[in-house]
Amino acid sequence: MIRRSAVAGSFYAGTRDRLRLQVEDLLPRGVPQERAIGVVAPHAGYMYSGKVAGAVYSRVTFPDIVVILGPNHTGLGAGAAVMTYGQWETPLGKVPIDPDLGRAILENSAVLEEDHLGHAREHSIEVQLPFLQYFERPFSFVPICLFSHEYGACQDVGQAVAKAVRETNKRVLLVASTDMSHYVSRDEATQKDRKAIDAILALDPEGLHRVVRREGISMCGFHPSTAMLVAARALGASRADLVMYTDSGEVTRDLHEVVAYAGLIIR
Repeated sequence: MIRRSAVAGSFYAGTRDRLRLQVEDLLPRGVPQERAIGVVAPHAGYMYSGKVAGAVYSRVTFPDIVVILGPNHTGLGAGAAVMTYGQWETPLGKVPIDPDLGRAILENSAVLEEDHLGHAREHSIEVQLPFLQYFERPFSFVPICLFSHEYGACQDVGQAVAKAVRETNKRVLLVASTDMSHYVSRDEATQKDRKAIDAILALDPEGLHRVVRREGISMCGFHPSTAMLVAARALGASRADLVMYTDSGEVTRDLHEVVAYAGLIIR
């Protein structure tokens, strides 16, 4: 099965040559690279959030497998959907799903379901792939799309990912795909997002989940981010760093209604 691109030509350039140039322009040069357990990266159109994503991916060494956890914006499919076979296609080529790790994660979880529909039109995972493909090093991945917001579901998925990763002998990078506050003023976004970012920096999945709900922070991927933190802690994470934070006002010049973006690395 080949999952065709849903947002090529809209969220990012629609042809191979233009997309390579677009990603290249978003990747800073000469920055040190380190091995990471996980990252938090945004998923808006590249003109808005691409610099944040590029700042993150340029700083991590390349893995064998990437587990990408993203939110389900469409409402289609299962509440917790994983794909364990097939390929995803972007203008930069096809990326294979890792069947062994995918099946292991599915078997370790009580909430995940094998489901393609939840991924069919969802952009949050797809937009991460060209940044990884740009380096032209072979890798496979496992896509996990979450509509379920309950902490128990996030914990289940995170624990399932960690157990499966521990049992593989390959290097795995965890990616939580999320944007931060949506359609509020820059001042409000900055103030609220700082609380969520502080919870991530503290490697506190319960704290992140709690503060987002309590403060009404419109962070669309707080639940995959929570699951990623659960997994990262189980895999020995001890430190997190904020790489970059910005918002759409840098492009639109509208500071009254922004969408904000954060990039973090967890080691």
